[in-house]
Amino acid sequence: MSLTVRPVMGRRAKISALGTYVPPDVITNQDLEKMVDTNDQWIMERTGIKTRHKLAAGLGVSDICAEAAKKCLAARGIGADELEVIIVGTVTPDMLYPNTAALVQNKIGAHGVWGFDVSAGCSGFTYALQAGVTMVESGMHSKVLVCGADANTRMTDYTDRTTCVLFGDGGGAVLVEPAAEGEIGFIDSLNEIDGAGGVSLYMPGGGSLNPSTHETVDKKMHFIHQDGPAVYKFAVRKMAELTGALLERNGISGKDLGCFIPHQANKRIITATADRLGMSPDRVIVNIEKYGNTSSGTIPLAMETAVEEGKLKKGDLVLLAAVGAGFTVGTVLLRWEI
Repeated sequence: MSLTVRPVMGRRAKISALGTYVPPDVITNQDLEKMVDTNDQWIMERTGIKTRHKLAAGLGVSDICAEAAKKCLAARGIGADELEVIIVGTVTPDMLYPNTAALVQNKIGAHGVWGFDVSAGCSGFTYALQAGVTMVESGMHSKVLVCGADANTRMTDYTDRTTCVLFGDGGGAVLVEPAAEGEIGFIDSLNEIDGAGGVSLYMPGGGSLNPSTHETVDKKMHFIHQDGPAVYKFAVRKMAELTGALLERNGISGKDLGCFIPHQANKRIITATADRLGMSPDRVIVNIEKYGNTSSGTIPLAMETAVEEGKLKKGDLVLLAAVGAGFTVGTVLLRWEI
């Protein structure tokens, strides 16, 4: 292995703590069998999902982020008042404004911070993470909370069997801080957007183009609309392309990685990407069976799964990758320093 560490003008940045949260209510494949024409075998064969979590009425994504943030801060042993920035990756904000970061700030009692949301589909966490890393590397800030969470069940049409089986609610938060002497932390990233893919995965209602009316509601324009085959083909191709290019740029191969933590959209997409990277299945983190696709929440949730299973340890090289609506693609290479 010949790791090429990306030059940084100031200091290096690392993830110093992790916290996650999923709502307690669960939707099983058997529950979905009562709603639409589907069954457990059909869902498992095509997606690998058995259960997904659902956020209770009266709560929003800010509540998921707040709970994850509290766990993250507790793991680090600091209070919310020590934070300087809050960044939230999500496509299911509580409302169009104020931003979710402001709502999280208020709920965790972080005073004197600033923050913003990042909308990048399922790549939201990787994009938000890179924004936080850049702030720390520049010397601008030293404690940045990065959240990735979505409440997809709010936007799911439970009469559409092609989409309702896929999505769940949940997310996580990480703290980004300066790396200590001898630590590497964040190494490199590679990203891409392709707006031509916007017609394949989108929610047409509720924005400035199609503001909410009785007509948009009647036409189900406030639900997730997805061309499954188009998304699958793009995701398999682009996740493999960008992860491969990122590793090559840094002089390493899939065999050098401690683990690969991909966005949990579909088990077949994950397997196809891992095969192209030459990675053995035991180093590929998959928890889609328990959580479904939580969009921006999948990677932090998978990080926790990796830690719990002993597959992510201090000093490991870790590759993160996601493909989302837009289309968006986000990849991150880092050394785990927790």
